[in-house]
Order: sequence, then C-alpha cells, then structure tokens
Amino acid sequence: MFQSLLGPVANLAGTYLQGKADKQAAAGKLKLVEAESKAKILLSKETSTADWERIMAENSAGSWKDEFFAVILAVPLILCFIPGMEGVVAHGFEQLSKAPEWYHWALLTAISASFGVKGVKQVMGKKK
Repeated sequence: MFQSLLGPVANLAGTYLQGKADKQAAAGKLKLVEAESKAKILLSKETSTADWERIMAENSAGSWKDEFFAVILAVPLILCFIPGMEGVVAHGFEQLSKAPEWYHWALLTAISASFGVKGVKQVMGKKK
C-alpha cells in the first residue's frame, strides 16, 4: 500500500519541480529576448544616425554654406588683430547680445546644420 501512494506522490513532486524549472527557463528566455531586442534597437539607432550624418556630408560636399559660416565666424577673430578695429568688434557683439533669443537659437541651428549636429551636442553638453 505504501508503494501505491509513493508513486503518485513522487510523480506529483516531479511534475511540480519540472513546472518550476520550465517557469525559470521561460523567464530566462524572456530576459534574453528582451536584451536582444534592446541591442537591436540601439544598433538600429546608431546606424540610422551614422547614415543620416553620411548623407548630410555627401549632400553638403558642393555647398558653400560651410565656407560662409566659417568666414563669418572668422571675421571678428581677424578684426581683433587689426589696430583700431577692436571697437568695431566690441560694438558688434554688444548689438548681437541685444538680439532676441529666437535669433540666437536660429543662428546656432543654422551653424550646427552646416558643421554637424554632433558638434552642437558637445557644446550644449559643456554648458550644463
């Protein structure tokens, strides 16, 4: 009689342990799938950014706007070394400081589009 009870109890315990093992295996597989999905999303995001930057660089290869902004940014620098022009530079920056905030943001956006978004992110990161 004892043996007739031992078989079903052992079977029940085995089923319980197998269910627990299956549940742990499923949880592990779920974590693995989530990690793989996150990795794919990050890779896709980085690839998209790199592709966008490559396309922008190719499109601006024949553009004059990079040179335009480089010259505009260099003018005050050059004028600072010419005797008598320091006042002109100071007056220009004083007037520029009176411009509305939206103008400063528009200028920053235009220059960042010309030289690349990564550069602006680095500059903005240093401000904080």
